[in-house]
Amino acid sequence: MENKQPQSKLVMALVCFFLGALGIHRLMMGYEKWWLMIIVTVCTCGIGGGIWALIDFIQILLGNLKMADGQNLI
Repeated sequence: MENKQPQSKLVMALVCFFLGALGIHRLMMGYEKWWLMIIVTVCTCGIGGGIWALIDFIQILLGNLKMADGQNLI
């Protein structure tokens, strides 16, 4: 896991809202297994990935989802 620069909370919320089911927000936050969201999305015809993205979106807005290395979003 590499140390990435902390991302903006607003940018991460927007990316999660529009591309969340593809896991792009997790890739940008430095998570290693972000691609699991794509597999879940494909295997559940979008429903599983959409639910996962909705949960992540709420967690980002609440400030509970951090960068992969533990840094808070800015």
